[in-house]
Amino acid sequence: MSDKLQIVTIDGPSGVGKSTVSRLLAQRLGYTYLDTGAMYRAVAYACKKTGIDPGDEKGVASILENFNIDLQPPAQPDADVRVYLNSEEITRFLRTPEIGMMASKVSTLPVVRKKLTYLQRQIGQQGKIVAEGRDTGTVVFPNASWKFYLDASPEERARRRTEQLEQKGMKVNQASILQQIIKRDRDDSTRSLAPLKPADDAVIIDSSRMSAEDVVKVMLSHITLSK
Repeated sequence: MSDKLQIVTIDGPSGVGKSTVSRLLAQRLGYTYLDTGAMYRAVAYACKKTGIDPGDEKGVASILENFNIDLQPPAQPDADVRVYLNSEEITRFLRTPEIGMMASKVSTLPVVRKKLTYLQRQIGQQGKIVAEGRDTGTVVFPNASWKFYLDASPEERARRRTEQLEQKGMKVNQASILQQIIKRDRDDSTRSLAPLKPADDAVIIDSSRMSAEDVVKVMLSHITLSK
């Protein structure tokens, strides 16, 4: 595997549990966890804060001119990666359905993907990372040693996302969450630039009836066999 990067990629649709699984897997391997989705959400948050339409490429490009993002390990093992935008921590603002939909929109812009892909590759050049997102195995790290695509039914993902948001004290409607997930799946998989899809050499795991721990065990079995 001399031509392969010592990187694990975990791609999949919204609400499938990629963050939880990626954190656990990174801990087991002693790797750094790279949440690429948080980076797109940070761009979306910047759009919301400045009042720029996330579909306005020129406007979003102006944001990226002074876009300094820093990802720090979570404060607790089961918490989200801490995200700093221009030295301001914005972690608590990023996991709402609204920001998720805006992130999907900005992710279709070539200027955004070019900028964030460059930053992600900089982080990954030393290897030993678990990168999760929607195109980490197909576009960002095509030479990753181990690639996984995590999936689950839209209904199960809506249930999980509703539970997750309610635990954070948010009032949400599961039916609305389900419709947002279905729409985002459609948007992400049909976009012309880096569409959501499994890498040709990815291991596909349906987690609809699996716990995060079960998924990690399956991934570790493949990683151990591949080394």
